[in-house]
Amino acid sequence: MFNKKMKLGTLCAVVVILLAATGINGAATLKVGMVTNSGTIDDKSFNQGTWEGILRAGKEFKVETKYLKPDGTTEADYIKEISNLYDAGFRLIICPGFPFETAIFKAQDKYQDAKFVLIDGTPHNGDSKAVLKKNTVSILFSEHEAAFIAGVATALQLKEGLVGFIGGMAIPPVQRFNWGFQQGIIYANENFKTKIVIKPENIIYQGTFSNVAAGQQLAAQMFDRGVKAIFCAAGDVGIGSINEAKSRVKSGQNVWIIGVDRDQFSDGIYETNKSVVLTSAMKRVDQAAYAMIKAQLKGEFPGGEILTFNAKSDGVGIPDKNPNLSKEVQAKVAKVSEDLKAGKIVVYDEQRQLIK
Repeated sequence: MFNKKMKLGTLCAVVVILLAATGINGAATLKVGMVTNSGTIDDKSFNQGTWEGILRAGKEFKVETKYLKPDGTTEADYIKEISNLYDAGFRLIICPGFPFETAIFKAQDKYQDAKFVLIDGTPHNGDSKAVLKKNTVSILFSEHEAAFIAGVATALQLKEGLVGFIGGMAIPPVQRFNWGFQQGIIYANENFKTKIVIKPENIIYQGTFSNVAAGQQLAAQMFDRGVKAIFCAAGDVGIGSINEAKSRVKSGQNVWIIGVDRDQFSDGIYETNKSVVLTSAMKRVDQAAYAMIKAQLKGEFPGGEILTFNAKSDGVGIPDKNPNLSKEVQAKVAKVSEDLKAGKIVVYDEQRQLIK
């Protein structure tokens, strides 16, 4: 398929093949590189999750791995690091995030013997019209479904009170996290009689994914307004919010953070086995990176395609283990998740009547 979203049935089949494949040959000849976005490699979020998937594949298949962090955030900065990886012999290059869209658009033509994986974006020439060549694959996620499940879990565990959302930049993937979370809260209120409230002033896009201090300040302001839990889809900005929650809990306040992209429970630990992270809305970017490396080694790289990882394919969701959720809540959330996978629940990827 060229430049089209895969149907769910086809996607599931592809994922199963990629993850179940064995007997890979020629692994030693492949060099896998990554260029980070504006965050750090240990941002506890998007970059880190992608890199962890690359490292897992590197260890399992004995392939060489390397990442480069650009000096800036322009297209030229990204192309420079892509070129540096290419010149060093890296022929599978993975880039996480929409900032790489125009850079990959140009790189896929310039380096036709290399393969490119663009996570959470599609290559285009500045006009948002996706153009994927046979050496490029785009991986998208149904973020709204992950956030929906996290929203239901949050509402069930808290039962009542205020919650908030802090996003990085107001881009479609981050907005979908916001909208999905709101729908999860609404669903729980309507179906489980919870009484969770989200106010417009408690939905904020900070404008970056790197400003840790701003994240802490925004979280402090929300907690001061009585917010009990904040869903953060903001990279390092979210780390700032986690830091603020840790400080509050240590002083006796009962507040929570809902993590994003990966299981952030360990990032929220403030004392042995205790964390301020209630649960996390996960996009399994590690799985996506790992799967594409495995596909390349098998000679099954799905170039020219846009793959969408969703709840049905287990590409999004919350962690398998959620120490801060009661067994009763986990059981209810599991049932909601199954209904979502079965199509009994529909989560929209647009604002509609939701708060901004």
